[in-house]
Amino acid sequence: MCGLFGHTVFSPEMLGRSRAALHSLQHRGPDDWGEWYDQTAYIGHRRLSILDLSEHGRQPMVSSDGGVVMSANAEIYNFRELKSELSREFEFSSDSDCEVLLHGYRAWGLQSLLSRIEGMFAICIYDRSQGKIYLVRDRVGIKPLYYSFMDGVAVWASELKAIEKFLGADALRVDNTALYDFLTYLYVPAPKTTFERVHKLEAAHYAEIDVATASVETHCYWTLEPLASRVTVADAPEQLRELIGNAVVQQMVSDVPIGFFLSGGMDSSAVVAEVAVASREVRTYSIGFDVGDWDELPYAREVAEYFGTNHMERTLDRDTAVSLFDEMSTWFDEPFADISALPTYLVCALAREQSKVTLTGDGGDEVFGGYLWYATVARKTKRVASLPRFMRRMLRWLPAAFGDGAFKRILNDARAYGFEDGVALYASVRNRPSSEAKARFRRALDIPCDYDDFWSYRRYYREELPLMTRLQYMDFHTYLPDQLLTKVDRASMSVSLEARLPLLDTRVVEFGFGLDEKLRYFNGELKGLLKQAYRGVVPDTVLARKKKGFSVPLHYWRGALLNDRCTRQEALLERWCAARAANAT
Repeated sequence: MCGLFGHTVFSPEMLGRSRAALHSLQHRGPDDWGEWYDQTAYIGHRRLSILDLSEHGRQPMVSSDGGVVMSANAEIYNFRELKSELSREFEFSSDSDCEVLLHGYRAWGLQSLLSRIEGMFAICIYDRSQGKIYLVRDRVGIKPLYYSFMDGVAVWASELKAIEKFLGADALRVDNTALYDFLTYLYVPAPKTTFERVHKLEAAHYAEIDVATASVETHCYWTLEPLASRVTVADAPEQLRELIGNAVVQQMVSDVPIGFFLSGGMDSSAVVAEVAVASREVRTYSIGFDVGDWDELPYAREVAEYFGTNHMERTLDRDTAVSLFDEMSTWFDEPFADISALPTYLVCALAREQSKVTLTGDGGDEVFGGYLWYATVARKTKRVASLPRFMRRMLRWLPAAFGDGAFKRILNDARAYGFEDGVALYASVRNRPSSEAKARFRRALDIPCDYDDFWSYRRYYREELPLMTRLQYMDFHTYLPDQLLTKVDRASMSVSLEARLPLLDTRVVEFGFGLDEKLRYFNGELKGLLKQAYRGVVPDTVLARKKKGFSVPLHYWRGALLNDRCTRQEALLERWCAARAANAT
């Protein structure tokens, strides 16, 4: 992928500062770089060359009449079909997939272009004739894009570090509500960042910047509609396999070597199964742990042997985890509590030894219902109503248990029954901090008493949907882009590796969410339909295994990584604040 940076209001004296900000993203695009500027704007691009490795694929790209400037961090999977149509009117100067964005905008306009493209992308289009700059993020939120508007200047970038580099740390004020949100979500939820007046562009949105009036407006261009399909039980498995197979084949287009992440679980095994049909040589990569109960390398090895892949694996031990832990802050630029970023980074580094592009199985849990907490919330929701109100109040104020083991599970299970609010119950199941800890940080950060801790969840908690679909829908719009996809993007980009996600192809997503809930959970199982679709295709042991996820043996590493006296997010927040204070002095 690539790195984007740009801003409005440019003068020659700013060139050094603009370039310094752009080159802070060199890890996202180490192969080449380019820039375009006039007195109204600066648009810079760091390139990771994947398609058309020649200089013809360099960005920013400018239309022949000079009226449109385009820069993109994108992989457009259906670019060949679009190019064939556009070639009747426009002359292409490269074999880059991103050139279809330039000519597609000129031919169809923004809305029609966005309805036609399939891929992962963060795009900047400057229409000079209209005096408009459009910043666009893909439908699911695979690729990041940040923007800020201060003192009449709009600034945008692929990562926060570039905006901070350009504006200067003194110009940015920490948003205390974002830090407080981190305690609840384990990440800073969009559209917030840790800084006031700096925002994440949300998935399926575009920002419209008026260069003349110095204004910014955001718009949603795509909405996911659940339960809209009439697919039958008889047809669903075959249709699903066809959609996933098509997505995998489409995403294998590349001018550089491709590899595949393989955990031994259902999602990555399904992707590898489709790859094995389409390709003779398949490179797979896996990460294990030096703690037996967490190590899934034997399962990944079994799938690799089953499909005859060229398999590589590596083990993450405690010492390596400790050595990588301090680097996490440079990957994410703001508090981030998903420690599985460490093995994700390691498998990306392993893949980068042979490949420049990988396909992953990420997204399958949100689209097909794979998380254990869905069943847990459903069970607790039924039981909560049977408890007297006074008992629910008492349970709500039980302290959170730390560490691992039966006591923690029993205590946190009891706490969850104290919430009548479905969103609060869901958050409790996900093991958020205790009320006492939240109260302490609420006072320290001066958070208003009426602040809604769960505002991000509520935006996507649709009461009219069946419960399991409701939880999936909420996770798809919150947890998926802000935690899971952020982790994959930063870990892969830190080693200049492009990660593609075929299970998040628009057609696959709309098919999965469009199904009746009972069909999605075929036979009452998590990811039941996905398992049914690949029965007889992947090893039976994959179908029979209980979900484990890419969890890490944190309780074995905790003393070396985090303070034992508080929860993970509390420890990481304190660590981030201390590091920022040290940098300021």
